[in-house]
Amino acid sequence: MQTKNLTYVTEIILVGLSSHRQTQIPLFFVILLMYLLTVGGNLLIILLVRTNSHLQTPMYFFLMHLSGLEICYVTSTLPQMLAHLKSGNGTMSFTRCMVQLYVSLSLGAAECVLLGAMAYDRYLAICHPLTYAIVMGRWRQLQLALVSWATGFLFALINTVCTLRLSFCGPNHLNHFFCELPMLVKLACGDTHVTEVILFVLSTVASLGPLSVILTSYGLILSTVLRMPSASGRHKAFSTCASHLAVVTMFYGTIISVYLIPRSHPAPDRDKQIAVIYVVITPLLNPIIYTLRNKDIHRAVMKVLQRKVFGSKY
Repeated sequence: MQTKNLTYVTEIILVGLSSHRQTQIPLFFVILLMYLLTVGGNLLIILLVRTNSHLQTPMYFFLMHLSGLEICYVTSTLPQMLAHLKSGNGTMSFTRCMVQLYVSLSLGAAECVLLGAMAYDRYLAICHPLTYAIVMGRWRQLQLALVSWATGFLFALINTVCTLRLSFCGPNHLNHFFCELPMLVKLACGDTHVTEVILFVLSTVASLGPLSVILTSYGLILSTVLRMPSASGRHKAFSTCASHLAVVTMFYGTIISVYLIPRSHPAPDRDKQIAVIYVVITPLLNPIIYTLRNKDIHRAVMKVLQRKVFGSKY
């Protein structure tokens, strides 16, 4: 029996958002601006929650962790993307690609679970206000945050190990701007059916599990809110939950379309165009969505500004 000579891939060439140099330069400045605004906006939320005593509540505790996740997530993908846009060269080592795959997967999965924890927190706050402070104590907050991060790292580890068991000996051009799992598996040699089934099951559990918690929580919240006698109470409850629902819709809608919906003949650039939404746009919009109509955040910002203004006079 003759043994085939296989040349294994040592480098991955990312096609990026565009291969045209005239487009890459403007894209570099746009993505750079969005990256800086994303990091700045989420970092501002973290600093406000850490320094303002009025924001020491479970809702803002989870929001602080979400902001931390977003900073880490964009930092795992966008600096590499910026370097490629600036140089026009999308080559990266296979090892570095796998590291990026693991980090981005772990942070993305952790965000899925954390959004579920945030929905559960809102459910307790609105549907069980009398026992909320006891049930959602400091230890419970830490438990939910820890489970979110740990689940993300475990999910990414299993996915990465499954991917590393495949042989990559063929084409090494990846039509994407970072190493993402579904597109990377397509480059593998041989039969990938079993691996794809395993990855699909894991993705289903990691995404639809927290999503079911979110939908159940908000279904119960809606039922409770509609029974509130006070119009102001209903308005406050809806405004509190609207921002979270906007983030959930944007994040889960795009994630599910890439990881769970099968496509027989997808458009060549479809996946990376959708990925722009949850990699670039959603982390940028999160601070805006959560703070735009949030009076607690507005008061915290005003307090910091007043402290700076009056402090500078002395």
